[in-house]
Amino acid sequence: MPWPDHHRLLPFLRWLPRQTRTSIRRDLLVGLSGAVLALPQSIAYALIAGLPAEYGLYAAIVPVLIACLWGSSWHLICGPTAAISIVLYAAVSPMAVPGSGDYITLILLLTFLGGVFQWLLGMLRFGALVNFVSHSVVIGFTCGAAVVIALGQLPSLMGLDLESQTTALRTLESLVQHVGEIDWPSLLLGLGTLVVGLAIKLLRPRWPALLISLLGATLLAFFWPAMFAHVARVPAFIGKLPPLSPVPLWDLELILRLLPGAVAVGMLGLVTSLSIARSLSIRSEQLIDANQEIRAQGLSNMVGAWFSGYLSSGSFTRSGLSYDAGAQSPLAGVFSALWVALFAVAGAQLIAHIPIPAMAGSILLICWGLVDHRAIRALYRVSRPEFVVMTLTFCATLLLELQTAIYAGVLASLFFYLKRTSQPRVQQTREGETDVLRVGGSIFFGASHYLQVRLQRCQAPDVVIDARQINFIDYSGVEMLHQEARRLRRQGGGLTLRRARSQVVEELQKLEGVERCPIRFDE
Repeated sequence: MPWPDHHRLLPFLRWLPRQTRTSIRRDLLVGLSGAVLALPQSIAYALIAGLPAEYGLYAAIVPVLIACLWGSSWHLICGPTAAISIVLYAAVSPMAVPGSGDYITLILLLTFLGGVFQWLLGMLRFGALVNFVSHSVVIGFTCGAAVVIALGQLPSLMGLDLESQTTALRTLESLVQHVGEIDWPSLLLGLGTLVVGLAIKLLRPRWPALLISLLGATLLAFFWPAMFAHVARVPAFIGKLPPLSPVPLWDLELILRLLPGAVAVGMLGLVTSLSIARSLSIRSEQLIDANQEIRAQGLSNMVGAWFSGYLSSGSFTRSGLSYDAGAQSPLAGVFSALWVALFAVAGAQLIAHIPIPAMAGSILLICWGLVDHRAIRALYRVSRPEFVVMTLTFCATLLLELQTAIYAGVLASLFFYLKRTSQPRVQQTREGETDVLRVGGSIFFGASHYLQVRLQRCQAPDVVIDARQINFIDYSGVEMLHQEARRLRRQGGGLTLRRARSQVVEELQKLEGVERCPIRFDE
């Protein structure tokens, strides 16, 4: 039964009236937990993206509100992420100085373009398109991004002021050249933050490791000025709600330069968000509308760009926390955004006391969590071709610019998919004077030649194709089977399809009509 029009325009009206005082109280507490987790993460991700710290908080407010209210998942929480941040940095840093006004404008324009791309996919109901970015590509890219992010943070960890690079190898080369200039108090503070965070993760997994380790390092630097007074701090900003930021939509040249990066980062955001939403929906037994979720992601980035929020996507950690903490509805994400907004207004001055090396250590802690060791081992055991795709994507992420690495991973994944489908399983047996081929796959242009070769290798004049597993046949497949049927007929035999699906039979009979079709059909 189709939804009423107001439910299509305002999908939150489906679940919002059903909320009770108990569920709202629960979601309010879950939202507070999510905000505590989001505060240090958002600041860290903004620095990764080359933006001032406050832009991480802005990205965790308006885009999160829109995505939660217009999405379909009860537990998916969006916001800035490490992978998205590093792709944005790689795409825009060659065009402007990171942190400058021009740089911020370009980031917001790219965010708007990425949102438009996502929204259009949702409006055209192309939700299945994101399936072309396989899970192995996401795993490889995420692991590679973790390494790239970690290398990019090492100069800050060591107290070095180095020019940012676009690839991991260049960053490593620059770091080696300046290794003798390390500031040891900065390194001590950064490594201490990392070690404390790892210890908390191992010993007390439910504690907010990122927040505790960052708070401890900040207090240490504050109360020991003799050692750490010279260590760089996060730049201060004026506490306020996300300001309006006009997006320069009239500059066609800029739009064309940013468009490839917008498509890459938009697709990455959708794949990440839908993967998280689907995994949580399985555990919560909730049905997800992929196209609605895609539209919500696009709308959140389109609107968010005008409120100083850079491109956001589903967050693994915040979404998992929302589910584990017992969120009753998307209100948990809404409350999380409101809590972050309160902190952006009231707690801005506190951020200015956070040491940059400690922030770098916390980002390294995030990078450690990005590497999915369990998924990598499982991929190696289950599918070697997909493991190769993951490895190629990982290497491309280290050697190429990140948006190019995504495209390389998608192409590698499609290559292995087409290679597998172009050679469907064919089991050949003999029944008296008849060769029987059982085909396990569709007959399309990519597989037609392979099947034609197998048919021509048959020794018997009569050939039967067991077609139970043939779901689809295109014109190339129809033409090939007609050619082979006529060839076998000239040799005194014939071609028979056994147990073929009705739609396959119809396609085969369309070419020359039912009367003249050279293929026989057997139930």
